[in-house]
Amino acid sequence: MATPDISRRTARFGDFEADCLSGQLRHHGTRVRLPDQSFRMLLLLLERAGEVVTREELRRELWAEDTFVDFEAGMNSAVKRLRDALGDSADTPRFVETLPRRGYRFIAPVELPHLDTRIKSIAVLPLDNLIGDRAQDFFVDGMTDALITRLAQIGALRVTSRTSVMRYRETDKPLPQVARELNVDAVIEGAVTRSGGRVRITAQLVDARTDQHLWAREYERELTDILLLQAEVAQAIADEIQIKVTPQEQARLATARLVKPKAYEAYLRGRFHWDKRTEEGMRKGLALFEQALAEDPSFALSQTGVAECYNMLGYWGVAPPQEVSSNAKAAAMKALEIDPSLAEAHAAQGWTKFAYDWDWTAGEREFRYAIDLKSGYTTAHQWYSHLLIYQGRVAEALTQVERTLELEPVSLVMNSNSALIYMLAHDCDETIERARKTLELDPHFSPPYIWLGWALQKKSMHDEAIDALRRAVPLSGHGPRYLSALGHAYAASDQSSEAIKILVQLEAMATERYVSAYDFAVIYAGLGDVEKTFAALGRAYDERATWLPMIKADPRFESLQSESRFLNLLSKLGLAA
Repeated sequence: MATPDISRRTARFGDFEADCLSGQLRHHGTRVRLPDQSFRMLLLLLERAGEVVTREELRRELWAEDTFVDFEAGMNSAVKRLRDALGDSADTPRFVETLPRRGYRFIAPVELPHLDTRIKSIAVLPLDNLIGDRAQDFFVDGMTDALITRLAQIGALRVTSRTSVMRYRETDKPLPQVARELNVDAVIEGAVTRSGGRVRITAQLVDARTDQHLWAREYERELTDILLLQAEVAQAIADEIQIKVTPQEQARLATARLVKPKAYEAYLRGRFHWDKRTEEGMRKGLALFEQALAEDPSFALSQTGVAECYNMLGYWGVAPPQEVSSNAKAAAMKALEIDPSLAEAHAAQGWTKFAYDWDWTAGEREFRYAIDLKSGYTTAHQWYSHLLIYQGRVAEALTQVERTLELEPVSLVMNSNSALIYMLAHDCDETIERARKTLELDPHFSPPYIWLGWALQKKSMHDEAIDALRRAVPLSGHGPRYLSALGHAYAASDQSSEAIKILVQLEAMATERYVSAYDFAVIYAGLGDVEKTFAALGRAYDERATWLPMIKADPRFESLQSESRFLNLLSKLGLAA
């Protein structure tokens, strides 16, 4: 007999419910911490409630074939953690029964709500490049991104972001599995061809829950009409899935303008580099967005790209705040002059308002407006979570974080951001879990190592913290933010001589490039030098350092929070003590 597919539902049993979409176990509505492997085991048992699931079946499902671990020990540990979370007993089980030498059986009644067959979430998988030139991958990826952006304008439709779907380029995974991992009902597959001045898109819509092909079309236009081509495809998809579209969304969905081919290609190349989120990627992206504007000054998305690059160059402390803030503000304003309804531009302006001007009210207004315009714009939710956590509005910040992960469940940037926000909420265990999950996706992505190091350090696991931060420094290209984090960790572990070496290194670096005074303050705080810490924070205030608004939540300054000078600094930043 076929077993029920619970992968898209919430299963209820006893006083518990397993939310299969968010991967959370709850007891009377309160989340119960459960490791991912134990949760996946629970899902397998729930899907076959009342049946024996063998240890061999569990092994195949929970561990990849090329995994080399002690499966017996791992299995026993996963079962024990599951039972601990459920308050269950192997001797007198209420939920999970052991069948010696065979496996396990879920013995409690399981309730499954009715499965909604409407398509309310979708992923546009990377379109295939049929141009015959791998150098045109950026163009094809840009078409994928454009369809995502168009569909994300529909508030009733949840659309997975580009950063998440790009991990599935040329994947051999079955579509239902991809859909489960991306937490969507349907996927768009397709291809792009280009000949001379014409572009053709073929696209098909697949209900991933049933693997049923619902629709397939082909569209072709001149390259100058590429935005209209994208609008046509997005409109056809919206019509097919019969999603509710408001009149305002309908107008935005259909909006298109002529675009100069060279400007559009430069813009797509800029997005390609921006998505890497490295200093090199942001600088290359910035140059390409500016190249696009030289070709077409009225291209609002390129203006927004310029603002985004400057914002993040400032955030990571690799460019002077005064330089990046003025340029980011100017670019965001120009974008909004061209298109006042551009969500991306409002989000970029929101960042400049609170991060540089410390105008929290204006920043929040811009973020909320960006989200109203385009609820699926993940970066707006991400940046809004920063404003909220910096102000100490923890519950609201975590709500925004969970929204980013709902939209981009496998995004490196959003998973890393979730670890940071939980760290600033002082939940070290959750930070460690989320940082490690991000590093499982890509161990060469540097930001999660910082948040992991902070959390381990907070738990007095100093050797592990230093190890994480040592790994981060070369991956970041020896960025000042990373060096200062390592220097603070050395100081906190009574290795002051190593911390001072990093101070000297940063001072030498500052003679050749910008290094934020905030980074010096971090190390002085670790060394316990209160006077030098406040002197550095004073300079950080004068230079409007981009991490200074985070100081109320930054755990590295906790020892100073009762100081009158610290409270005065919060007041000047517009933050309540």
